[in-house]
Amino acid sequence: MTDTNEEAGPEAAEEVVQADPALEDLLIFIRDSRGFDFTGYKRSSLARRIRKRMHEVKIAEYLDYQDYLQTNAEEFGSLFNTILINVTGYFRDIEAWQYLQREVLPELLAGMDPTSEIRIWSAGCSSGEETYSLAIMFAEALGLTECIKRVKIYGTDVDEEALREARTGLYTAKSLAPLSADLRNRYFESNGDRFLFRSDLRRRVIFGRHDITRDAPISRLDLLVCRNALMYFNVEAQALILDRFHFALRPDGFLFLGKAEMLLSDGERFEISSMRQRIFRRRAGESVPPQTPGPPRLELGMGTEVQSAVRKRQLSDLALEAAPFAMIGVDPDGKVAVINNQMRAQFGLNHHDIGRPLSDLEISYRPIELRSLIEQAHAERRVVRISSVERRLGPEETQFFDVLIQPLAVGDGTSVGIAIHFIDTTMPTKLATEVKVKREELETAYEELQSTNEELETTNEELQSSIEELETTNEELQSTNEELETTNEELQSGNEELETMNEEIRIRSGELEETRAFLQGVLTSVAAGVVVLDGNLKVRSWNRGAEELWGLRAAEVKNQVFFTLDFGLPTDQLHHLTQQALDLKQRGGPIDIPAISRIGRPIVCSVTISPLDGSSDGVVLLMEEGQPNSATTQGN
Repeated sequence: MTDTNEEAGPEAAEEVVQADPALEDLLIFIRDSRGFDFTGYKRSSLARRIRKRMHEVKIAEYLDYQDYLQTNAEEFGSLFNTILINVTGYFRDIEAWQYLQREVLPELLAGMDPTSEIRIWSAGCSSGEETYSLAIMFAEALGLTECIKRVKIYGTDVDEEALREARTGLYTAKSLAPLSADLRNRYFESNGDRFLFRSDLRRRVIFGRHDITRDAPISRLDLLVCRNALMYFNVEAQALILDRFHFALRPDGFLFLGKAEMLLSDGERFEISSMRQRIFRRRAGESVPPQTPGPPRLELGMGTEVQSAVRKRQLSDLALEAAPFAMIGVDPDGKVAVINNQMRAQFGLNHHDIGRPLSDLEISYRPIELRSLIEQAHAERRVVRISSVERRLGPEETQFFDVLIQPLAVGDGTSVGIAIHFIDTTMPTKLATEVKVKREELETAYEELQSTNEELETTNEELQSSIEELETTNEELQSTNEELETTNEELQSGNEELETMNEEIRIRSGELEETRAFLQGVLTSVAAGVVVLDGNLKVRSWNRGAEELWGLRAAEVKNQVFFTLDFGLPTDQLHHLTQQALDLKQRGGPIDIPAISRIGRPIVCSVTISPLDGSSDGVVLLMEEGQPNSATTQGN
């Protein structure tokens, strides 16, 4: 995370956390002393990250840690690195990037002037992988030359250390693993053991420090990418950030969020391009219909009257079209003359039905037989009204209409047609039916109804409470989802650290194995007997020379007390020198001791005792075979 690159939308509820005054004081101290404002961050994840750092420096209380920060300025950097989880990568969540490239980019580019500048903002860019991913994607869509000419990408974050890494444009082969070999070869060049982003395209990318909660946004953007940053903030901070994002985007500009973030309650300002991929589009302007130019003025002697008549006719047509009820007009020949918008929407008619005989259309007999009613309206020259006409839309869905058949006539009484109105009374009809049922119940059992009303009121309150609980549960689930996303990123970060440690352990193990093999080879190649004893005088090493000299294998004497071994050397004569070498760290010998070799031949064994260097307790016995002199031989 940084401003960040890596948990959800402003509708994700703030987790219910008991406010800790000591934590709040610490956050204010950090803000005032270093300019990092974490007061808008969600307290559960923020407290967990701060506690992690406090555990590393062995401090239990927030107040003590604040004192520690005051006396150790370098600790701020370690704290910020712990809080700001920089989990990012090239084309992270590849499915979302593929949708952006396949569906959004063509629509975005098609709506722009071919020569206009394309402005993109990667907010919370961390170490730059996401920002350079955008550069690669637009270069692939436009071509490299056109991209260098038109595209400008801003990458911002609050983490200066991550920004320094982003500005270098240097990445390891592991970081570039999501890229195909072709993309890596075209957009990166080898630089030692790392790869450098190509310089001509790099000049179109600008990195800078920016706090999305406090600093003014970059404006006139065509695409704004802020993935897995909003999820770290509480509801109030998210709303503030989205206000700024809305200002930053041009009308019809796209907003690309992370997979744990949604805009569930901001539909007035952003429309959904893809909820699955968390891509949204800023609605163009306010919700005001565009102005339609009026008809050209007729330059005739009666121009004003004609223009006025045209406008009146337009007003009449618009009023009919915008009427809140469905209406169809039939001429004297029984053919359809007018269909308004509601009629088309509710009954499936269209402009092609104008001019057709009404009797050819389904509306003439369903939901009610109109032909006989039209004849009745003509004959009686009055409006015929039929109430509560039922129209079934499915097994469980029913609409109710009041149908009005109105004869139309000019001033001299000549009929010009029939207007048929379908007024939707579904809700009033259902309510009237319910009222009727309740009234009948009231007449038959007033007291029982009173009790029922009370139960209904209680049930309504319980239902309202259940709704509120469900909303709270939904918000908690959303918050839990964000926390799980955060935990996942923390685990990923910890996993990367463990991989690094495992690699170091593997290297050290290899070196240790090489050293052990080398020492084993040295001991094996030495012709003399070499025996290594630990501080308890137990055998730790018994080389081949010692095996050949005394006839005991290393496996037989390993971890045995040296002075209890039974072989041809009288070890009791060495006990004093050995203990002296252990205690005083002084070399003893050489001392010649008569002994019997493994084949039973008398020999003189020259023994040198040396203490082990370093912190380890122990001694090394070097035993070399000599020839016994005659006196020794006779003595034996």
